[in-house]
Amino acid sequence: MDTTDICRMPGRVSLNAHLYHKGKIPDALRHLILDISRAAKYIQFAIRTTEAGLAGSINQYGEDQLKLDVLSDEIIRQHLSESRRVASFASEEHDEVIELDPSLPYSVAYDPLDGSSLVDTNFAIGSIFGIYEGATFIGKTPRDQVAALYVLYGPRTLLIYSTGNSVHEFILNEVGEFILLREFLGIADDAKNYSPGNLRAVNENGAYKSVMDGWLSRALTLRYSGCMVADVHHIVSKGQGVFVNVGGKKYPEGKLRLAFECGPFAYIAHHAGGLASDGHSDILDKKLFTIDQRTPIIIGSSNEVRAVCDVLSR
Repeated sequence: MDTTDICRMPGRVSLNAHLYHKGKIPDALRHLILDISRAAKYIQFAIRTTEAGLAGSINQYGEDQLKLDVLSDEIIRQHLSESRRVASFASEEHDEVIELDPSLPYSVAYDPLDGSSLVDTNFAIGSIFGIYEGATFIGKTPRDQVAALYVLYGPRTLLIYSTGNSVHEFILNEVGEFILLREFLGIADDAKNYSPGNLRAVNENGAYKSVMDGWLSRALTLRYSGCMVADVHHIVSKGQGVFVNVGGKKYPEGKLRLAFECGPFAYIAHHAGGLASDGHSDILDKKLFTIDQRTPIIIGSSNEVRAVCDVLSR
């Protein structure tokens, strides 16, 4: 019997079917991504039903944790632990790598709820995941990721993934299944929109002020929400744009973390035809020494990323 006919792509393309037919990945990785997508469904439900107050605790960076931060982290931890495909994982909410079983095939770095301080304003927020082969991601670079994905919780809940074969977008439907919305998303070389993070640094970093002045003089359109997932997704969705978060006095190396935020987004941008740089080198080639490692990031349309890097390096 011809298994091609049995396993052909259905008319309504689920995340599972897309991973099977287009992802070109091992079954273990496919099932891990599905486990993460199930965690995202629980987080989406929690966002709609949980009080967005303080949890009475702080994370490893001294930041107050919201109830949703803690709950989202617990949901993801449970799903990764139960998957039996994860050797170790690390969360932005904790200061150590959790080791499960070194014989299992993958390690995961994740930010359970990026932009959570915006929950009470009802802005879009998200979760970010980077998946590596092997017992740990420490000592590797974001280029070593075998998959990266993020989930955007907004008016619609979207999941965007890449396993190295372009970038694909799914929507959570009313019966709780992620269904293909768009595939083979791309980022054009030139940007019309800009998303400037850490604007305080404009007063401390003359080069960054020059970048801002250049955007204003060229009449680019400002698009910035304060949630990196939402702002980078705007670039991926619109197919152009640039997001910047550089260092200042408080965070000389930038505020964003390489493992949890910049690494996964750099992987996705690369496979959409875009670029991600720290101002000097490709984010994908930055070695991960610690889980709390920070980095500046300029990400999006390649020509604009290079232009920003040129100004920042003067």
